[in-house]
Amino acid sequence: MNGEDIRLVIAAVAGIVLAILLIVRWRLHPFIGLLVGAFAVGLFAGLPLGDTAKAVQKGVGDIVGGTGLVVALGLSLGAMLHLSGAAASLATGALRLTGPKAAPWATLGIAIVIGLPLFFETGLVLLLPIVVAAAKAMPDNGDPDGTKLRLIMPALAGLGVVHALVPPHPGPLLAVEALKANLGLTMLYGVIIAIPIAILAGPVLAKFVTPGVKLTEPVLSDPVHDLQPPHRAVSLFIVLLPIVLIATGELAKLVPALANSPLLAAAANPVLALLITNLLALPLLFGRRLGEESIQDAIWFETMGAAGAILLAIGAGGALKQVLVTAGLSDLLARLVMMYSISPLLLGWLVAVGIRLAAGSATVATITAVGIMPGVVAASGASPELVVLAIGAGSVFFSHVNDPGFWLVKGYMGTTTADTFRTWSLLETVISVAGLVMVVGLSYLV
Repeated sequence: MNGEDIRLVIAAVAGIVLAILLIVRWRLHPFIGLLVGAFAVGLFAGLPLGDTAKAVQKGVGDIVGGTGLVVALGLSLGAMLHLSGAAASLATGALRLTGPKAAPWATLGIAIVIGLPLFFETGLVLLLPIVVAAAKAMPDNGDPDGTKLRLIMPALAGLGVVHALVPPHPGPLLAVEALKANLGLTMLYGVIIAIPIAILAGPVLAKFVTPGVKLTEPVLSDPVHDLQPPHRAVSLFIVLLPIVLIATGELAKLVPALANSPLLAAAANPVLALLITNLLALPLLFGRRLGEESIQDAIWFETMGAAGAILLAIGAGGALKQVLVTAGLSDLLARLVMMYSISPLLLGWLVAVGIRLAAGSATVATITAVGIMPGVVAASGASPELVVLAIGAGSVFFSHVNDPGFWLVKGYMGTTTADTFRTWSLLETVISVAGLVMVVGLSYLV
């Protein structure tokens, strides 16, 4: 590394550290903290201020114009499932079919299914109050807090693995687009490794970490609505529809007779798949009450409130990513991989881990990491699908105090801060490390 390379590394680290201090120490919103960090990277790296500003605008535009649509449509679908009672109906129905011994496995499966089309925070808000209520109704065998946690942790694990590893979640989907990976293969590989990882981080881990954890009454609860929940078959259809549309479009590419079908190609587009699902969900979930002003206001108020904060944060993450790319960090990493034979999978994971610990957001970590990895993938010839999954695994490493999800989980579980580290943060770390191991293992088979 020459002097310019060292300056670039120092600039990147300094800008990210500044963003951390602004977010954690001075309590600024990640949107402002990450934007300031992006301009700081450009300044320290010697980029002209005008070029840095253009990079910031491009980074925000690329993210909000692409992934932002998926986020917004996913949040609106989540709001519909939430307010109509569809998600609650699915979860409670599945839990009634299982006995106490099978309940943790049922919550794991429910979380994976419900979490597939939804943003993590949306899935959390939908599912955790239902699981907490179900846990209260179960025999506690003298350990009520442990019983609750052995249901809650599998739900968190199911939501966490699909958020990190399975498109069309915004993070993995953006990584697929940025690295020009095959969406169908990424979904297939993601599902293959997500299921065993979820089992390890959920029911298995819960047996070891729940003893001794004491819960208070959760701070957060689920709002009550007077809507009649739709039939469970309808609810399940809406949850699975975007995944089926995308998967059908991708699988059609493998069949020569269907490979050039414009209809199936369109179905594979996540934005269109989620838009179609939203349009069908409105009448199917709300029926005759769809036209009521209060129902419409509730749906879009819940959607826009969540979308604003998320879109601002990931947009600023895109700005930081673009400044790092413009400054030359992507090219530097590509040269290092070639010079020192660093595994692209490990490098992508480590970069995502660093941004995750710094910025808190898994989606911002993914956005930043994939933005500086295309050169590495091209230079090394690594499978872009596996690099996507390695970055996704790194993006969920050790949730802590700068992650809004940390406080959301703490509020719903009713744990102390220390016990949230012991349960939730450890669960996320297991997903991350096991994800890297599984991806590396998969690289020897595909």
